Amino acid sequence: MARRRVAILLFDDVEVLDFAGPFEVFSVTDELNAGAKFQVYTVAAVKKPVITRNGLSVNPDYNIHDAPLPDILIVPGGDGTRPVLKRDQVIDWVKTCASQAELVLSVCSGALVLAKAGLLEHLQATTHHQVFETLAALAPNTEIVKEQRFVDNGKVVTSAGISAGIDMSLYIVERLEGREVADKTVAYMEYRR
Repeated sequence: MARRRVAILLFDDVEVLDFAGPFEVFSVTDELNAGAKFQVYTVAAVKKPVITRNGLSVNPDYNIHDAPLPDILIVPGGDGTRPVLKRDQVIDWVKTCASQAELVLSVCSGALVLAKAGLLEHLQATTHHQVFETLAALAPNTEIVKEQRFVDNGKVVTSAGISAGIDMSLYIVERLEGREVADKTVAYMEYRR
């Protein structure tokens, strides 16, 4: 299999670990496997510094108009998801990516963005515990799962809050590349699944 492209959406007020956790998992997996597994890059509406929750400044690799279409799309969460729900260009970009991607993943309240894009219809999903009701209102045809770290619907996988994105990402690495590859990443990261 060719190296999979992994795009991580960034926006102001994004939760840092929501994107940094999956970034680390997929990047480390690629590094430990001679650059043969995942090409990870970040995308924002505009290619300018993104100010995350608590003020970390991050420079996206691409904007939504020049980013390569991903094989795996990751939508993190944070308070910044609420303004994203009102940005039609970003929602349309998510829809376009999702229509061609192998996998669409969300972390935390990133599930709200997937719901707004119509990607959770008649599926199961989870999110951060503080936004269960918001997700239910936005996606009334979605079954909200409250007691799992992540929910796998096949193409669409959602995770609970913040650190759950690491567990979901390791699960995806194992699903795509096997237990041995995932275990190597876990060992390097000194992480307990």
